[in-house]
Amino acid sequence: MKASFTYWKDGDHFIGFLDEYPDYETQGESLDDLKEHLLDLYQDLSTDTVPGVRHRGELQVS
Repeated sequence: MKASFTYWKDGDHFIGFLDEYPDYETQGESLDDLKEHLLDLYQDLSTDTVPGVRHRGELQVS
């Protein structure tokens, strides 16, 4: 399974969010560090550890 993410560099830090959960940003000192934080965040958000998480879905329409 893969999860896409968006990131940018702000000063000395990398900031990013999971595309499925754009309301939740995290940061890291390097891109690899950011990826580790994003993995932790994904686990928390996808297992309902964090209350009130907004989820995205798709509908099949005619």
